[in-house]
Amino acid sequence: MTPRLGGLGVGMVGYAFMGAAHSQAWRSAHRFFDLPLTPHMAVLGGRTPDAVRAAAERLGWADVETDWRRLVVRDDVDLVDIGTPGDTHAEIAIAALEAGKHVLCEKPLANTLEQAAAMAAAAAAHPDLVAMTGFSYRRMPAIQLARRLVEQGRIGTVRHVRAQYLQDWLADSRAPWVWRVDRERAGSGALGDIGAHVVDLAQFVTGQSLLGVSAMTETFVAERPVPSSLHGLGGTVTADSMMRPVTVDDAAAFLGRLSGGGMAVFEATRFAWGRRNQIRLEVNGSSGSLAFDLEDMNALSFFDADEPAETAGFRRIDVTQPGHPYGGSWWPAGHALGYEHAFTHQVVDLVRGIAAHEHPAPTFADGLQVQRVLAAVERSAADESRWTPVEVPA
Repeated sequence: MTPRLGGLGVGMVGYAFMGAAHSQAWRSAHRFFDLPLTPHMAVLGGRTPDAVRAAAERLGWADVETDWRRLVVRDDVDLVDIGTPGDTHAEIAIAALEAGKHVLCEKPLANTLEQAAAMAAAAAAHPDLVAMTGFSYRRMPAIQLARRLVEQGRIGTVRHVRAQYLQDWLADSRAPWVWRVDRERAGSGALGDIGAHVVDLAQFVTGQSLLGVSAMTETFVAERPVPSSLHGLGGTVTADSMMRPVTVDDAAAFLGRLSGGGMAVFEATRFAWGRRNQIRLEVNGSSGSLAFDLEDMNALSFFDADEPAETAGFRRIDVTQPGHPYGGSWWPAGHALGYEHAFTHQVVDLVRGIAAHEHPAPTFADGLQVQRVLAAVERSAADESRWTPVEVPA
């Protein structure tokens, strides 16, 4: 689809946590970056009329729809942004592509490998349309710099990757039942919700794919109280709240083999008390190391093994200079960015790709590769003694 002259009409489905983050990005991207197309927040989609109208007014959307099927065929929509639970991703994305719309879809791409493959096939069948998977952490300046340093050979051959995503919002056994603990809605638990992010980051920073895994998963709390009201990632429960079963993993841990021969270790849990939202990524190479911690997201640690032993050590790089990725469009050096800026950078790269008739990564094919890894982890966890190859296309 060729967007209307100078503009890009956006229709977004979903308005909760990710909807708010995406809305912030659509509102701000063209105000800080020189974009070839100006995003127009045309319509917000949601099932509940009063709630979606209130969200549209709060978040800055011009109109609303209560049926996503109407949203994806509207003439004022050039791109469909999907921020709903995973069980709806495939149907909405495929319909949008068939309607001639570009698509941005939150991660993980789908709930199953089959759904993700169908989405990637639909994107491949419409090469004139951009279909991006929303792995927003890729767009943090420190992560982009890490990728650049690996590409430049600054740490040599990659030998080890350690990747963790640690949260604690379910560590309390009385934390409420929400859709993220329901396999039908979410596909998997910590594995897909947050593990998908560190799988993508490891593959992105190293420029390599995972070839096989050996995994275990665990569900620590078998049932949770149904909340009377929802807010944030949780809600309000009472002593007499009805209980519902948890049907996903609470934590996942696995080893992986990278295509370049390196070893990788992954951990994803929502049971790490005190870790609100921590990503740790370390890459050790033959001539240096890189380390990133989301709790210090404006910094990248770099060790150069070629330096004299007397002065060698991890060096903290403050990734806020104008020459750093995305740096020149924000604040003066040393003025930190936050979580929401990665979503803005995602919109910037997406809009520029659409205008240039290019396919900015991560594409649906990239999202499918992560889904293959998640599927391999689940197969391996079902038989913990087995090394499980990641499925590759014929």
